[in-house]
Order: sequence, then C-alpha cells, then structure tokens
Amino acid sequence: MATIYYKDRATGELKKEKVYGKFFLEALYGSSLLARLFSVIFLPIISHIPFFSHFYGRRQKGKKSRLKIIPFIRDFHVDTTEFVDPVESFSSFNDFFIRKLKPNARPIASGDSIAVLPADGRFLAFQDLTKVEGFYVKGEKFDLRCLLRDEFLFDLYKKGSMLIARLCPTDYHRFHFPCTCTPGKSQLINGPLFSVNPIALRKHISILNENKRMLTLLESHLFGKIAYIEVGATCVGSIQQTFTPNKTSAKGEEKGYFEFGGSCLILLFEPGRIQFDQDLIEASSEMIETYAKMGEPLGFCK
Repeated sequence: MATIYYKDRATGELKKEKVYGKFFLEALYGSSLLARLFSVIFLPIISHIPFFSHFYGRRQKGKKSRLKIIPFIRDFHVDTTEFVDPVESFSSFNDFFIRKLKPNARPIASGDSIAVLPADGRFLAFQDLTKVEGFYVKGEKFDLRCLLRDEFLFDLYKKGSMLIARLCPTDYHRFHFPCTCTPGKSQLINGPLFSVNPIALRKHISILNENKRMLTLLESHLFGKIAYIEVGATCVGSIQQTFTPNKTSAKGEEKGYFEFGGSCLILLFEPGRIQFDQDLIEASSEMIETYAKMGEPLGFCK
C-alpha cells in the first residue's frame, strides 16, 4: 500500500499518515493480483449498494461498539481534553465519532475579510480551477461539470477557486461555515459510496464527482456565492445538516456533521472572490495535503 504523506500546518513538518482500516483499503484498492480480483468482485457491491454502509453505520451506534473508543483514542492519539462530554458518557462509537468540542478548542480567525477552514482535515487548495489537473491521478483533470450536474453552476465556478478537505475517521467530524453567509437549502445528489482515501482516489479520481453528496449554496456579501459540498464515502452512516436554511449563519458556526466514516468537503468560490493562503497553495502545487484545523485562516476576500 502506498504511503500517504501530508504537511502539518502547525509545525511545517512532513508526516506519514496512520491509516484507519488499512487492511480494508488494501483489499479493495491495492495493486496486488489478489486485491484486483477482490476489487472486481466486491467493490461494486460495497460502493453501489447502500445497505453495506448503512449496516456498518448502524453497528457503530450499537452499545457494544463503545468498547472500541478507548483503543481508538490510544492508537490515534486523540486529544480528549477538547471534548465537551467526557469519554465515559459516549454510549456508542458513533457518539464518540460525532463528538462536540469545547468552544475554545477551535478559535475562529477574526476579521470579516478572512475566511476560515470549515473542518479539521487534510486540505488541497487551488486558486485557479482552469489549471487544476493531476492532483490525485497524474494527467487527469477534475470533472467539475459532473460534480455539480448543473450548467449554471458549472459556468459560475469553472474559472474559480476550489478547496478540498479530506476528513479521516480520526478527525473531528463536524463541519462549519467558512464566513458569515446565508445558506440555501441543501440538495442531495445521489451516487455510490467509494472510499475517499488517497489510495482509492489515485486509482479513481472520478470518485469525488460520483459519490453521494449534498450541495448547499451560500450567499456571502464579501465572498460571493459559495458552493459547499459534503461528499459521502464508504461506511459513512449519513450526512446530517444542523443549520437553518435562509437564516444568516456566523463564520465558524456549525453547518452539520458526518456520521461514522471518512469523508470529504469541497468548497467552490467564484473567480476573483478569494485569495487562498500561500502555504496552502504551495503545498497543493506539489500535490501534498496540508493538515489543519477548523477556524484557521483559509484566505481573504480580494
């Protein structure tokens, strides 16, 4: 299995990712003959039939699943001091997975002209979508039209800017608004549930624009119209929205959360409405994800 490296924004160090469910990923997306055979037989069933992910999601809500919490915290060095609720209060692994954090655990970068990262995760930031290709699969261009399935939105964002946030099972899984805005109603775009781990994306970049996803348009005075897309993945129980449509939401306010599983967010900005921070752009130009946390600066209005 190929090693996944990312840049830690806080330290500037290049780090090796410890992958949760490594055996499962190797079996479905590996390059060995056995993995390719396994993939041909089982991948269509797992990704295209929702029962598998729903069943696995339900198991994470069972009482027995709480026995996984302490070993998971230990193995992945999760900081429990950030939690609103004590570990012993979680009745299932999913309760732990959708945990809330203390208000001061994720300070929100101040300033109306500063947009913030919407979640904890590993980020790729592309200032100009017309120049985006090969960020997971060399030579392949990202299919924005397929992602949006809307010609008006495609024309609006085809020369704009894009942020991709990959959330691992080890991450805090609530997602937030990047700026003060008025969100519309979320729209479901149905699709399969492939893994969004880079191991899978390097084989099938189209996963990002095929997987089941939710699209919400945000109206912002400074940053224009933003497309906010939550992308589901294998074993994601569901995508839950907690915001109120057509009501102004503050920067950093919660928008929703993913139930158990790795998942992904994509934010699209109109051309000329945001300037991403240079460290995110530079790492992304080398096809290296940057690990950072919700509330940290994403960029500023141009």
